Amino acid sequence: MHRAQQGDETAFAAVYRMVQPALLGYVRGLVGADAEDVAADAWLEIARDLGRFRGDGAGFRGWTATIARHRALDHLRRGKARPQTSLLEQDVLEIPSRQDTSAQALESLATRQALALLAELPRDQAEAVLLKVVVGLDAPASARVLGKRPGAVRMAVHRGLKRLAVSMKANEDVARESSASENVASENVATEDMASEDMAREVR
Repeated sequence: MHRAQQGDETAFAAVYRMVQPALLGYVRGLVGADAEDVAADAWLEIARDLGRFRGDGAGFRGWTATIARHRALDHLRRGKARPQTSLLEQDVLEIPSRQDTSAQALESLATRQALALLAELPRDQAEAVLLKVVVGLDAPASARVLGKRPGAVRMAVHRGLKRLAVSMKANEDVARESSASENVASENVATEDMASEDMAREVR
């Protein structure tokens, strides 16, 4: 980081490679398909102001996330994208489970399916989850990015992960039902084929 701030292009490239994947994932959760363009705008600002940054690695991730968030919100205000809002009610989150659904959602969030489900969350929950899981920020750092209290961020993360867990379970149930239907259909086809063969032998 120090060398990058002194203008070392190789050091800046190393910093970029370490930060960009998580930053792009965060921006993608905010603006969708336009994420690469928004992230590129953010990196122009990061490169311009890098010499003024003061802090450690975690602080740098928070600082870059703040810049990326501002660029993403500018993008949304220009009307090029619109966040989706979930219609789920809070009482849906109270579905009992023998396992910690928040932990399950956290472990599964790296999958493409789970990232797509983020678009269904209210924006405050989606951002809080993205900052925690994708960018790797703790609640105080996320709170600074979002301009909220750490307690509010923790609650948003908890609710967001619970919603994700419910959605993932519903998708898994649908997939299992679809697979079961396909198996029944295959068995019916096999039975019909056997009946056709028996009939053909009787005719012969």
